[in-house]
Amino acid sequence: MKITVIGRKCTPRESFKERVEKKLSKIERFFGDEAEAKVTATVDKTSQSVEITVFNSGMIFRAEERAETLNEALDRCADSLIRQMRKNKTRIEKKLRQGAFEAYADEEPIAEEVEYDVVRTKPVNLRPQNVEEAILQMNMLGHQFYMFLNAETGDVNVVYCRKDGGYGLLEPER
Repeated sequence: MKITVIGRKCTPRESFKERVEKKLSKIERFFGDEAEAKVTATVDKTSQSVEITVFNSGMIFRAEERAETLNEALDRCADSLIRQMRKNKTRIEKKLRQGAFEAYADEEPIAEEVEYDVVRTKPVNLRPQNVEEAILQMNMLGHQFYMFLNAETGDVNVVYCRKDGGYGLLEPER
């Protein structure tokens, strides 16, 4: 697994990078050598956070946790990522390498969702808008996300509210 450690508002120490490699070695057995992991450590005034994003076979696995120390946030984040994967193991086992979950066979099972239950389907009228108009419309509706037809690119895009108070834009890849 290729691991990249990035620091925001900080420079991660070698001891932290070694700890990242040790924690991700537990996760590596799910993916094998072809996976890429990006670990972002962020230091704020009141807390520290770690975000782990793993790219493998077109799938993206992501977890983010906050704590008082980077090491504690890393531990929580790695555990959260493993919990996500175990919860959805039957769905993702087909995409990951065979036998990836055998090491966890003796642990207590996590309640697994049997099927996704779509409770509502809503037609969306896509009209051309720029990003600012879409954010304004999303805020007026009180939604966390809003799908629109980008007037500048002609593609269907989604704007969404981020945890840090900013906004995000999802665009299709070409």
